[in-house]
Amino acid sequence: MKISTTSCLCHILVFLCFIQRYYGASHHIPADKVTIAKNQTKLANGETEVHHRPKRGWIWNQFFVLEEHIGPDTQYVGKLHSNSDKGDGSVRYILSGEGAGSIFIINEVTGDIHATESLDRERKAHYVLHAQAFDRNTEKPLEPKSEFIIKVQDINDNAPTFPDGPFVAAVPEMSGVGTSVYQVTATDADDPTYGNSARVVYSILQGQPYFSVDPKTGVIRTALANMDREAREHYAVVIQAKDMAGSVGGLSGSTTINITLTDVNDNPPKFPQKNYQLYVPESAQVGKPVGKIKANDEDLGINAEIKYSIINSEGAAMFSINTDRDTREGIISLKKPLNYERKKTYTLQIEGVNTHVEPIFSYLGPFKDTATLKITVGDVDEPPVFSMDYYIMDVYENARIGREVGAVTARDPDSKNSHVRYFIDHSEHSDKYFNIDMDSGVIKTTQSLDREEMPWHNITVIASEVDNPSLLSHVPVTVQVLDVNDNPPEINKDNEVIVCESSRPGQVIQTMTAVDKDDFANGQRFSFSLPSGIPVNPNFTLKDNKDNTASIITRRRQFNRLVQELYELPIVVWDGGEPALSGTSTLTLRVCPCQRNGRVQTCQDERGLLSSAGLSTGALIAILLCIVILLAIVVLFITLRRSKKEPLIISEEDVRENVVTYDDEGGGEEDTEAFDIITLRNPAAAEEFKFRRDIRPEAARQHGQNRGHHSPPELNQVDVQEFIKQRLVEADMDTNGPPYDSLQTYAYEGQMSPTGSISSLDSPGTHSEQDYNYLDDWGPEFQKLAELYGEDTDVAESDVAVAVTVAT
Repeated sequence: MKISTTSCLCHILVFLCFIQRYYGASHHIPADKVTIAKNQTKLANGETEVHHRPKRGWIWNQFFVLEEHIGPDTQYVGKLHSNSDKGDGSVRYILSGEGAGSIFIINEVTGDIHATESLDRERKAHYVLHAQAFDRNTEKPLEPKSEFIIKVQDINDNAPTFPDGPFVAAVPEMSGVGTSVYQVTATDADDPTYGNSARVVYSILQGQPYFSVDPKTGVIRTALANMDREAREHYAVVIQAKDMAGSVGGLSGSTTINITLTDVNDNPPKFPQKNYQLYVPESAQVGKPVGKIKANDEDLGINAEIKYSIINSEGAAMFSINTDRDTREGIISLKKPLNYERKKTYTLQIEGVNTHVEPIFSYLGPFKDTATLKITVGDVDEPPVFSMDYYIMDVYENARIGREVGAVTARDPDSKNSHVRYFIDHSEHSDKYFNIDMDSGVIKTTQSLDREEMPWHNITVIASEVDNPSLLSHVPVTVQVLDVNDNPPEINKDNEVIVCESSRPGQVIQTMTAVDKDDFANGQRFSFSLPSGIPVNPNFTLKDNKDNTASIITRRRQFNRLVQELYELPIVVWDGGEPALSGTSTLTLRVCPCQRNGRVQTCQDERGLLSSAGLSTGALIAILLCIVILLAIVVLFITLRRSKKEPLIISEEDVRENVVTYDDEGGGEEDTEAFDIITLRNPAAAEEFKFRRDIRPEAARQHGQNRGHHSPPELNQVDVQEFIKQRLVEADMDTNGPPYDSLQTYAYEGQMSPTGSISSLDSPGTHSEQDYNYLDDWGPEFQKLAELYGEDTDVAESDVAVAVTVAT
């Protein structure tokens, strides 16, 4: 294919091709003079083969079309032409691809291409299309389908823009010239590779002479030195971007950069004036604010923080100053009470200093300032002032009414020195033990005082000025009541005095102490004695131990509780006070039975047992009636059981019935079913029938009934000891039976018994020299038996056994 803009050029090219082809075909060059060309190959026989280049039907260059075409006619793009086209209209051209038929149309006969729409390069920069030539008559393709591109050529139709604007920037105040502030970048939609349509330069439209902008990079810098934030803080800088390298006819766009100067500490604090005055009444409370002062600082934030201090000693001793972080004021407070009568004025030298100082700005002067504050103390009518913060007084108990206890004093602190009157605040205590003289402040008693009842009295005295009664002062007064020996001593009766029946003469029964309500500074001293003028006590005497204790001593051997249980012993106690007082106390001594080591076994008043329980007579009768009914039920039950018992002994000559009767530990002496002697006489039958009578008596009877009423088997001579051991093993292995001790192991008193028999059947007739002191450890039931055998050692051993059985 060949691209041509004019038909003349096409004809010339066709003509030249025709001449070249004709010339090559009509001229023959001899073989020996022929020079082998690049498209020829020399054969072996000397001939040359010519390689013909295939004919190319399409020859074209790239098409271009200008964007933004304006006009009523379509825009000519180019022409398609095939070598097979003879100009007779037999070739039909077809266009396909992007925009074919809509944006781009082709003349099927001539191959001319036109654009029907105005194109925008920024929307689409090029279009890819396909061209094909057909024979109009045969509809056969004359040329293969070929691809070509139509590029949209750029024009300067887009102005530079700042898509992210407007912008915000900041730079510290007092910055030097050329300090970088911000960089802006404009974008241009035109083609940067074609012409200068997208070549942008920057300029500043607004913001001079404070800032400048680099034309190529868009960097904004400071253009004026020492810009002061306190003078001007905000700046609106307008930057313009222009394409076509800034030449005439270029398009431009602009944006705004809001620049703020940030604060630096370049201003020292400064008091608005050098001298201040403040009035503070003398009644101002310590620790409370009394005034404030403030130094101004034009800086912001941390750069404006100020610390205040009082730099002179006179002011610092009485006042303190602290900084309020919110208001940056100096709050002045009182450290000590003011007294107009002592000092009427104070002078304070106050200094305010910046807490954060930047060294680069130190040349701007010291970042502190001072001011003088004169404080005038105002006179205030103050309440009376007592000479002491509190008073402690003392008075003896039992003192006469009207006895002077002490005095309080108060004065008017004001210069007029008004007269003071005194009162006692009776609202705190209902009992009025004291009163006070209104003018002198002397406190006196109004009642008789008792130290043992109330050793301390706390009262409050009020003082007021005559000229201004509303001004009151209070002071606490503590009155101590001093002790007087007015209470006789007494015997301490915390513990009951017990006398053992077996007491010996000279034996110490108990050591007594005394108590006294009075208070002795050097400790209490007591002496004891029996009352004089009465007959000598034949039973007891008293010994003064000289250590504030006394011992009660028996004077005779043994006491009998049954003869006389209670004894009374009067004792006289003397204290060591001035004057000495004495008191007589009567002790009650109770006779009780004791063990040999002196321990009391039981010493209770039988008559007091029931009364101590708090029971009435009707309740006691009801309890006794219940006991009688229970006893009747028990007797009836025992009687019924006796009527159902089977005889345990077949032969009257069998001595072992005594063993069953007395030594069985199951149901007592009346329970003869606890042991069956037949079992011992017939072990074989017992081995066959192993039911325990105490566990399953009904099963045992049933078994006996099934066997019939036969006469008992013949009694065989067996080893009873082995039989009982066997029964013990069976009982130990049986986990279902109740824990009844019913194997009658105590019935066997035969051979190898370490303790022997306690039965009187085999007791020897000779007397024993055995020691019966062990009976003391068996409890109070055996006490009498121990006493009998302790005194008479000729009692027979058999009698002891009988006594033990009876006691049991």
